[in-house]
Amino acid sequence: MSVTPRVIIIGAGLAGLACARVLVKRGLACTILEASDDIGGRVRTDRVDGFQLDRGFQVFLSGYPEATAVLDYSALRLQAFHPGALVRYAGRFHRLSDPFRRPQDVLATVMNPVGSLRDKLTVLSLRQDALHRQLSARASGVSHSTLEALQAYGFSPAIQERFFRPFLGGVFLDQSLSTPCGVFEQVWAAFSRGAIALPQEGMGAIARQLADGIPDGTVRLRAPVARLDGGRVVLASGERLDADALVLATDFSTAAALRGEPVPTDPGRQSISLYFDAPAPPVRGPWLMVNGDGQGPIGTASVLSEVASSYAPARRALVAVSLANQAASDSPELLAAVRRQARDWFGGQVETWRHLRTDRIMRALPPLSLLAGRNGESQPRLRRGLYHCGDYCASGTLDGALRSGRHAAEAILADFKTL
Repeated sequence: MSVTPRVIIIGAGLAGLACARVLVKRGLACTILEASDDIGGRVRTDRVDGFQLDRGFQVFLSGYPEATAVLDYSALRLQAFHPGALVRYAGRFHRLSDPFRRPQDVLATVMNPVGSLRDKLTVLSLRQDALHRQLSARASGVSHSTLEALQAYGFSPAIQERFFRPFLGGVFLDQSLSTPCGVFEQVWAAFSRGAIALPQEGMGAIARQLADGIPDGTVRLRAPVARLDGGRVVLASGERLDADALVLATDFSTAAALRGEPVPTDPGRQSISLYFDAPAPPVRGPWLMVNGDGQGPIGTASVLSEVASSYAPARRALVAVSLANQAASDSPELLAAVRRQARDWFGGQVETWRHLRTDRIMRALPPLSLLAGRNGESQPRLRRGLYHCGDYCASGTLDGALRSGRHAAEAILADFKTL
């Protein structure tokens, strides 16, 4: 067996780039084949009329453990949201903040009608349990989903519907809160130990930083793979490349097709986000706003330029709106409905907003069925010489993608005796 194997990674998303970085650090060269025109997969940022638009509304959790180990946060120049949210309920916004990091909001948090005092004290227990990896254990036997975990903690229906469903529904793209409890625990721990943030240069900066750790020429863009032929990769162009180790770092559907298996009928979780150019911020401060009324198309909204000024040109504001119903169809009627609800929230200034773009990300997150079937994450080795990685192999999160990429690289290094 070759001591210096030829490694080909299919996909230049975060998992593929993370895998390549580990291999390169261990002195192993590799080639990354990317079908699109740039790296990052779903984590990309575009420039539109001077605005910085991520591919679909996204945030970065600085409390993710793998990301903390892999990424240089100071170089990303992370800009944080306030630790909490503005909950739109009964005609006004109510502050719900982490008292440990925003003590000035304690009275407003305690007194608002989003939930009872007991609910808000229970949020503190949820925080501590998540940080100490006790959340799943406490809910063990009665909880498999996020919703069941919240019910096991005794949260009232009011705070479940006014805060947790719109907030976590936006995080997981799952209004039913069927996301596995173990994933909820990982994400809530990340919320509790770090900030919700945006890189100064957009979410795409994360992929660019990962790519900085691998040699020029490693990534081949616009190189779609048509099929696998044993240990050989056949490109759509007809070019054939031999490899000793192949890594499928694509989305779950593409990976199944390349393995010659039936493509899952579940299309995964999609997201719909709308971006608006506003002459002034409708809300001051880096707040995430959530729809606690449960009415209308808006799930969450934020003024991204209040989080990171780089997201908008001078004297302009960038407003991002994510829909609660991720299956909604793009149409003029949808845009009109969003504007009506935004007008109810922010007043007549909404009439001056210019619609920049609507992003529909079809496979923004993998199907819950893939996550629910795993305890932790899947093995990276499919068979000798064939490996896979991606968010669907772990928690369905950015951190899971990074971790699975590292695990795939470690499996290759172990198999080829280069550790």
